[in-house]
Amino acid sequence: MDEVDWQHRDGYAKLVLNRPERKNAIDTATWHRLQKTLDAIAEDTTVNAVVITGAGANFSAGADISGGSSSHRTQLERMEWFNKVILALHRLPIPTIAQVDGVAFGVGMNLAIGCDFVIASDRARFSEVFVKRALSVDGGGSWMLPRLVGVRRAKLLCLLADTISADEALDMGLLTKVVDAEELDAEVDKLAARLVASPRLALVQTKRLIDEGLTLTLEQAMENEARAQALNVASDDFSAAMAAFRGGPRLPAEPAESGDRNG
Repeated sequence: MDEVDWQHRDGYAKLVLNRPERKNAIDTATWHRLQKTLDAIAEDTTVNAVVITGAGANFSAGADISGGSSSHRTQLERMEWFNKVILALHRLPIPTIAQVDGVAFGVGMNLAIGCDFVIASDRARFSEVFVKRALSVDGGGSWMLPRLVGVRRAKLLCLLADTISADEALDMGLLTKVVDAEELDAEVDKLAARLVASPRLALVQTKRLIDEGLTLTLEQAMENEARAQALNVASDDFSAAMAAFRGGPRLPAEPAESGDRNG
């Protein structure tokens, strides 16, 4: 089977890192496959959300540093290629969900927290393990972590490289939700279904506005909001939503809170 198994479901794609015998450690072949899969999804307008998970009992133990062939002449060239794969995930216009069970270490952790939603089982564990391998943080961790948890906690996670539980990661703001392990699949499927049922254009533009807003002034952000809203109002999705609001077919009701641990 492929190093990344791509399952096309009802309106969303499920990407499974498929090296369970190595705790889904990401080797060169997996990076290649992940890049091709993400590029294909970016061009597929029938996919409205993406779930990334790992085969077996783990998300990913990080980069496979056990060796293997590489077509890159230098480590810098190789890392620049890795960066392109990580950027391909961040640049997907549609919502992304990390489904995390077991370990999410090193670049595996940063692949997970690079998604828009991170749903973890209560037995998931996280570590920015790099310094224990005489490496510095990569996979976008140096950019994401200060924004997600603040500089102090980012340094705590990266300089000490401790392993933290799912509940600790939730408390820090790294996760969206923690659920019992046996409920993980159903919880992620439910979230993906809600996203798929939502108007695609509104989701895509909202995600972009939030991501871009990190580096903009308030005035610039609101200018972008105005342009996005003009496109929304001109769309068929908006016409359907207004028809439902005025007494036509009703939009799905918001589900009641389940009582799960939420971020």
